[in-house]
Amino acid sequence: MGRLQRLIRHLFAPSSRRRFPADSLQRITRAIADGERRHRGEICFAVESALAPGLVWRGVDARAEALDVFARLRVWDTAANNGVLLYLLLADHRIEIVADRGFDGRVSEEQWRGVCQLIENRLRAGEPEAAVVAGIEALSDMVARHFPREDGDIDANELPDDPHLL
Repeated sequence: MGRLQRLIRHLFAPSSRRRFPADSLQRITRAIADGERRHRGEICFAVESALAPGLVWRGVDARAEALDVFARLRVWDTAANNGVLLYLLLADHRIEIVADRGFDGRVSEEQWRGVCQLIENRLRAGEPEAAVVAGIEALSDMVARHFPREDGDIDANELPDDPHLL
């Protein structure tokens, strides 16, 4: 796909607010909070309708933007290095998961990709909220395997649970 075609797609991208109205965002927030009660990790959800035209023209892709969002939202800033970003770029139909270094050697690329495929299937069915909630639940299961909440753990919510509409 050419740069101009991609730029046009980004200029006319669907609104993330339309796909995720306030009541959906509340349910997504609840799913994150519920999941984090089972583990010591932090899950963050961000959705972006489109990239700025200059970024598109320079060829910035969804992965590069997700890495930037991971840094901007400080998902890396957890005591156990166990933050996970679930990022959607609607214009490019891309799902990216960025996990902090605490997951290195614990979770394979295939496992992260399996969560993305689960989300993709629900998005294709026209169920954006259900797609994200299912993805958050799957991520929570994965995080709980590696960073389970133990008796006596204080619930230190290090990052906000609210979704980020960028």
